[in-house]
Amino acid sequence: MAFQPIIDWNQKKIYSHEALVRGTQGESAYSILSKVNQTNRYQFDQSCRIKAIQLASQIQIPALLNINFLPNAVYQPETCIRTTLEASREYNFPLNRLVFELTEGEEVQDHNHIINIFKTYQKYGFLTAIDDFGSGYSGLNLLAKFQPDLIKLDMELIRNIHANSVARKLTKAIADVCHEIGILVIAEGVETVEELKVLVDMGINLYQGYLFSKPAFESAGEIQFPSL
Repeated sequence: MAFQPIIDWNQKKIYSHEALVRGTQGESAYSILSKVNQTNRYQFDQSCRIKAIQLASQIQIPALLNINFLPNAVYQPETCIRTTLEASREYNFPLNRLVFELTEGEEVQDHNHIINIFKTYQKYGFLTAIDDFGSGYSGLNLLAKFQPDLIKLDMELIRNIHANSVARKLTKAIADVCHEIGILVIAEGVETVEELKVLVDMGINLYQGYLFSKPAFESAGEIQFPSL
């Protein structure tokens, strides 16, 4: 695993760390995920949870821990959670610091399945998030049926947003709606001060991206807060 911080801009502190799968020699997420198929998806999903919690405990991640999950790997949420509970106890990592992110790039035909997963996670006290919001198959339709604790705006919306008036209007509209219904917004993939200025002016407070910190292999990494 590599870990990349999500920062709270107003308080100038770390809000969370996202666990990002890597190879044992630091190989990219793509090289690992490309080997996931129908036969090993469930085992892969469970192994990632365990490893993320184990390493987060070892390197003393100071805040929340975001773990991505593959919705098509979760058949019975209660069964999947059992592994999470066991890992949390074994490695002494508090359950109330876990955030489960739905990877939106994986197609799921049954929204009721996703909603059941989210509701089960929330019942156990986990926070829930939709990753890469706007890039996949769920989007606003899912948001109308279930409201997670957080959404992460897809980086394609964020890239060069200062020079794209349509992207600015769309992002502002999503951020305003989320604020009204009590969902926190994370802008991911922020790489430049120009992008950050636009997003801060929109009232977005949580950020993830190379401007603040790159993913660090089996480490919490270092962060910086640029001047605006």
